[in-house]
Amino acid sequence: MANDEQCQDEESLRERIVRHEWEQFQQVNNEGGPANCQGNWPMFHQMRLSQFLTWPHPLLTSYADDLDQADKQGRNLLTEKYGRMMESTAPDQYHSSIAPYLPRLGLARQEQQERIIDKQVAWAKDFRERYPRLGQEMRVLRTSEDTPEATSFETYLRGELGTYSARTLDLYQSMVDQIEARGGNLTEETILATVELNGFETLEEAEQAQD
Repeated sequence: MANDEQCQDEESLRERIVRHEWEQFQQVNNEGGPANCQGNWPMFHQMRLSQFLTWPHPLLTSYADDLDQADKQGRNLLTEKYGRMMESTAPDQYHSSIAPYLPRLGLARQEQQERIIDKQVAWAKDFRERYPRLGQEMRVLRTSEDTPEATSFETYLRGELGTYSARTLDLYQSMVDQIEARGGNLTEETILATVELNGFETLEEAEQAQD
């Protein structure tokens, strides 16, 4: 019974986080008006829920608190995430009109993030090699491949990690370290969650179903 209640609590927590992110996402200013993805709740819900399905409860709780604290402070973590990505995709605009308004990240913090990013880029590369059809649906891998129209997995992750509180980032790093210790792959676990939400039972089944 306790396990059932815990599962229900985690499901409710994940849904609350995704809804909270969506509410902040609606406030992200985009040149030329709202982006198409800002009107696509089903896609947003699926992609974000897939990520949070891989997270342990303490990490979920900590990130939910980050979102709540951001509201109290008049911050928008989704705006900050996309703003940080522009350091690579639109550097002139980033340095002139975005960076001055973002919380500064110290050197130790940046180094911690880069260690996590290195592991996750390696996992994503490994996944793409083993599941090339599913991999075609992913972002390009590296910041060096960024364009003004396309943001890489590496740059997206760097933007997202940059919005976490120190406590949330430590918990996230602990999760990554534990996955590495058991020989897992976070990209694989996240995409498995995605394809299961789409009705597939395995990655292999989803891979074969790709055109």
